[in-house]
Amino acid sequence: MAVLVAALGSALVFLYTKGADTRAEKKFDTVEVLEATAVINPGEKIEDAQAAGKLALTAVSKDSLLDGYQSTTDSLTNTVSLGTIYPGEQIISAKWGASASVQSSLQIPDGMMAKSVNLTDPGRVAGFVNPGSTVAVFYSGTDPQSGEPFTRLLLDKVTVLGVGSTTPVSTTTTDQSGASTTEQLPRTLITLALTQVQVEKTTWAEGNGELSFALLTDKSTVQPDASGMDATKLFQ
Repeated sequence: MAVLVAALGSALVFLYTKGADTRAEKKFDTVEVLEATAVINPGEKIEDAQAAGKLALTAVSKDSLLDGYQSTTDSLTNTVSLGTIYPGEQIISAKWGASASVQSSLQIPDGMMAKSVNLTDPGRVAGFVNPGSTVAVFYSGTDPQSGEPFTRLLLDKVTVLGVGSTTPVSTTTTDQSGASTTEQLPRTLITLALTQVQVEKTTWAEGNGELSFALLTDKSTVQPDASGMDATKLFQ
């Protein structure tokens, strides 16, 4: 009996050890998958994200793999991001779709038009503006009579229909001494739902000054100001 018990114990220990080894191998067995290394914006093409260095292969344990994970971009050719993808997220097929389907999902309200404006990162609230967001549009320009700069609310509540890809644009500024400085500023196309008059206003404002957004919530208060803000009222 002692011999049988010892043999049975040895067999159980062997089976447990073998099972533990199998579980450990499964846990630490990894697969290289594509992950985002920077924020990928809604509507951004997979080719643009890859060219910008926003994708990288990372070793992920098999237990952590998501459905539809990708090891290459081959099956995602000519697709765009259907939503914001944050650094560290696995690239999965469910978050990418054809450009045509994204364009067809642009729902323009009856009686309105779709108009795109090109904004810097600060002008679009640092990337927090997404399709469906409500924004107030501000205009910064120069008073034609006094020659003084000013900022004023242009449109109080506007719906964002879409957010395009970000592209660096060269901007040159000249100081009072005549020295010029050129810098690369990322700019993003934002598509808005506007009336004809609003399209005319934003088009004129883009050509004569700078537009910027303020992101609104249901509890935000927006009050048109006839005179806006300039140097004479800045510290009042």
